[in-house]
Amino acid sequence: MVLVAASSLVNDKKAYVLSKKEEAFEVEGTVTQALANTRFRVQLETGNDVLAHVAGRMRKHFIRIVPGDKVRVELSPYDLTKGRIVYRER
Repeated sequence: MVLVAASSLVNDKKAYVLSKKEEAFEVEGTVTQALANTRFRVQLETGNDVLAHVAGRMRKHFIRIVPGDKVRVELSPYDLTKGRIVYRER
């Protein structure tokens, strides 16, 4: 009986994480500076600067990012100064 309760908690948490990710929104920007630990300073089209890291899917496929690249950044509505680079323009 405890096992059923634990699995339902895991499923509820998973649903919460998925709905939380849907709230993030994407904006376009340009990489201005490469920092340590695969972090980048990105200037958005709006003129704001954000600190962004590379998404896991991009790391998996060995997509390289250098200053000057046009990228799409996913921002959380809770902290608009940090983001995740999810796409690099060709």
